[in-house]
Formats: sequence, structure tokens, C-alpha cells
Amino acid sequence: MESQLMDPMSRVRNRAIYALFAVTGSRIPEYLAEFRRLEGADLATVRADEERRLVELLQHASAHVPYYRRLLGDYGVVRDGKVNLDRFPDIPILTKEDILSEGEALHSDDMKGRHPFDNTSGGSTGSPARFIQDREFYDKHVVAAKFIYNEYLGKLAGEPEVNLWGSERDVYRGTLSPRERFTNYVYNRRFLNAFTVTESKLRSFVDEINSHKPVSLWVYVESIDVLSRFIEDQGLEVHSPKFIISTAGALFEPIRERVERVFRCPVFNQYGSREVGAIAIETRDRKYMRGFPYLNHVETIDGDIIVTCLNNYSMPLIRYKIGDTAVPVDTNASPSLGVERPVMKTVSGRVISHFKTPDGGLVHGQYLIHQFYFVDWIQKFQVEQTASDQVVCHLVLKGEPVAEDIERIEKNIKRVMGEDCRVSFDYCEEIPPSPSGKYLYTICRI
Repeated sequence: MESQLMDPMSRVRNRAIYALFAVTGSRIPEYLAEFRRLEGADLATVRADEERRLVELLQHASAHVPYYRRLLGDYGVVRDGKVNLDRFPDIPILTKEDILSEGEALHSDDMKGRHPFDNTSGGSTGSPARFIQDREFYDKHVVAAKFIYNEYLGKLAGEPEVNLWGSERDVYRGTLSPRERFTNYVYNRRFLNAFTVTESKLRSFVDEINSHKPVSLWVYVESIDVLSRFIEDQGLEVHSPKFIISTAGALFEPIRERVERVFRCPVFNQYGSREVGAIAIETRDRKYMRGFPYLNHVETIDGDIIVTCLNNYSMPLIRYKIGDTAVPVDTNASPSLGVERPVMKTVSGRVISHFKTPDGGLVHGQYLIHQFYFVDWIQKFQVEQTASDQVVCHLVLKGEPVAEDIERIEKNIKRVMGEDCRVSFDYCEEIPPSPSGKYLYTICRI
């Protein structure tokens, strides 16, 4: 998809992106055509499509996944290959604990033909779980979803963008591969690594945004908050994009107001997860969060977000409790606008702290959280900064600690906090929530 309003260079890049899809045999254009059709469809068409996807997923799970073969039969959801969607709400909620305990019983027996790969949950509850995804999931929920997000808000592929978020590899290595540089060039995007920031780095971010003149900014909410404060405090001029998409944290109204004041454009809250990809984004009027019913079936039950991923057949997640909470939508008062129908009003329950380095820099909490991905002997974690040179990792164990993991975690924390930082490990029975009831998986006490 391209527009005559695009500048000539962006139009060239747009055509190059789709040419590369064609050369590599990618099915992403096919998925995009399907999703764009649904974006313009009426409510009845969208609901029928979502039900079809749900039925096909349940049939597959019943036939190929040991855990669901038993469960869906026991609850009368699938009998003799026929699906009774009226019984769908009876399916027990799937938790991270279930994923850990059931293990390979949640894997599809045909996943080898689907190009599967390992991933892990984002740790928003302090308890990351490992799971399997496949190529179709990635192409639909990660790549195609971002095209749709941007198109929904008015940006086409090839137009300039800036992403303000974190990269562990850049902290460790500081370089991009030739392939990554080529891809970023074609997509016309710049990545600004916000895992570690100093005053000089924040100033370089402003310079990069002013020179690249992005149509859109994709940002970690805490990072754009820090950058906006800096721009305002320093009295700097910054390019105004068409819109900003904020993710990986709760977009509180004071943050939104500041960012919109500084960048002179609307900010939209986006919500997704590593487990199921794109879940919801604010509507253009920012009155509620709309879903993507061709990607995920979303429920809110007593404030908990429950998601059924419609396109990952290698390890189906059906009625999965994501670990975040939401303010539900009053369905009687809210409009039903086809694919834009609301799934929640706002997302809450995700709080991330920046840590402060002795030289005045900031370290994004996501960097610290990433250190605990794929560590199977940890059941739950919380990282706490108690002094400028002291970090405590609170760990609830489910196995014996592995010395190599401890060494790696300590080394990587010192990379960003300084070699003089004292990193300790507190093995405990439980990690309590904060007084507000939210689980804080990074805490800065200074």
C-alpha cells in the first residue's frame, strides 16, 4: 500500500519493502490484504471471521495438543471434531503456572512443520514463562500488526519513523549487522537505544529526531517521559511527528499531557505482550482501546485481561491470563464499530522503574527484566535499587541456582550500573505486591 501523498523517497522505499517480500516468498502481503479487508468490514463480518478463527483453533488444539485434547472434551467444547462455542466460557483460565507445570503437553504434535522457536513472557508479574511460537504467528502478530497499527493512525511503510526503546545487544556490542542496517534503511527507521541514558545521549536523541523528521515515534512510555522532561527543562526545539505510539508501560495522563505538549502531536497507548503479540491500541479519538479480532480474542474478567491467541498453532494459548489488568468497557454505552469495537478502556498494572547510575545516568527497567528471560530455575523475581551503587535481586526459586546465570546477571547489571555496583541475590519464599496491589518487578528506592 502506498499513497500519492508520500514523498518520492518514501514511495521508493515502500515499493522496495513489498518487492523484498515477493523475492523472499513472504506471506506478509497476503496477511496484510486480509487484515485490511477486515479493517474496513462491518461488525457482522468481523464477528463471523473471529468465530471462524476461534473454531479452527479449537479444532486444531483438540486434535493435536495433549492438554487441550483432554480439556476441551471434558468441558464439552469439542466433541467428534465439532465445536460448541457456547461452552467456550467454561474453558478454565490458562495461567503461567499451568504453562510451567504442563510443559510439552501444551505443544502441538505438528509444530515441527511450522518453523517453531522459543520465546518467554515479558515478566510483568515477575514470573516469566517459556513458550513456543511459529513463523505464522510472527508474521501476523509482530510484522503485519505493526503495518496495521501505523496505517490505522496514518503512516505507511517507508515513511520515516524513530523507535525509542531498548536493545541489550547494543549495550553489549554497540553495533548492528549489515543486514540489520540494510533493513532499517529500507524501512526508513532509526533506533534510539533507551536502555541507558545520560544528558548527552538525550541531547543526541533530539538531534536525531530533528534530522530524521519521523512521521511516527514508537516509544517506551518511561523513555519518552524522560526525554520530554529533558526537552522541556532545556528549552529545546524538537520535530513534531504526526503521532506517537507509547508501549511497554502504563500511559498515565500527566505523562501523555507532557509528551503531547512537548512534541505537539497526539500520543496513543498501545498494548501487547511477548506471548500473544498485538492486543489493543487506542482508537483515534482515544476514548477506549480497540482490539484486533483477527489476531487475538480478548476478554476482561474481574479486571484481568484474558487472551486467546488465534494464530499460534504450535502452542495454542486459549483463555490465557496475561498477568495485566484493565478497566473494562461499558459495552452498553460504547459504540460497536466493526473491527474497532472496544475491548477495554485502559490498561493498568504495568509499572517499570528507571534505575539511577552514580554519574547521573538512567537505566530502563526493561533492561534489568530481560536478564531473567529463559532462566528456568527462577519462579519469580524483583530487582530493587537500594543505593546508587547497590542492586538487590529478590528471587523465588523453583530449582537450584545456576552459577553461570548468576555470573551473567551480575556482569550485565554492572555493565550499565558501573563496575563498582554491588549486586546481591536474595533468595526468598515470596515477593509481596506493593501497597497498591500492583506487582512491581523493578523498584528504585533513591
